[in-house]
Amino acid sequence: MSEFYSEKDVQREVTALQGKSATAARLFDIRRIIGGLFVVYGVIVTIAGFTASDADIDKAEGVNINLWTGLGMLALGVFFLVWLKLRPVAPPPPGVVPGEEERAE
Repeated sequence: MSEFYSEKDVQREVTALQGKSATAARLFDIRRIIGGLFVVYGVIVTIAGFTASDADIDKAEGVNINLWTGLGMLALGVFFLVWLKLRPVAPPPPGVVPGEEERAE
């Protein structure tokens, strides 16, 4: 018993796989990962800066280094996430296989 697929079934399956591939590419975009990590760590370090003792600040010669580093990390993380939002990854055009080049024969 063998199954035969119509051209319409094959095209529908290819379209579904292309949609999943584009979603995976957007999900694992390195800007999302880096931006998310910098935002999370920036929040943690900023909170540590707000709760710094006078002894901690005196060690850094009067500069609340955790606060400034945390705010810098937050700014960098937000930059990456805004960049991702403004310039999303474009899916490859249909029929193009990444890494495969057309050969002139």
